Amino acid sequence: MYYIVETLKSFDQAVTDLETAVARNGFGVLHIHDLGGTLRSKGIAFEEQCKVFEVCNPVQAAKVLSADMRLNMALPCRISVFTENMTTKIGLIKPAQMLSALSDDASLGQTAQEVEEKTIQMIDEAK
Repeated sequence: MYYIVETLKSFDQAVTDLETAVARNGFGVLHIHDLGGTLRSKGIAFEEQCKVFEVCNPVQAAKVLSADMRLNMALPCRISVFTENMTTKIGLIKPAQMLSALSDDASLGQTAQEVEEKTIQMIDEAK
């Protein structure tokens, strides 16, 4: 269900490299949530770093929404760069498995697989 890789890169370098990989693979970054920073700004002692990228390819998103509009709640795709016990990791929830769990529409399989391959490629390029 998850695809997570470890990298020897610093957290900041992995964030920069993921942003570059997203663009190189025809997706856009809609927003980056700094979860670690947000928690710390609320006075919570949180040691780890975590940035969640919302990424989207408009053509693929339109295919998903045309097949099952309820899936708007699963979009855009999210890729996270995070630290865990001083190790930098990059990961996502696999789109094909997630969408198949959320919809019975058979036409989504190919689109979800294409998105999954591209998002995994982004992670592998950034690691």
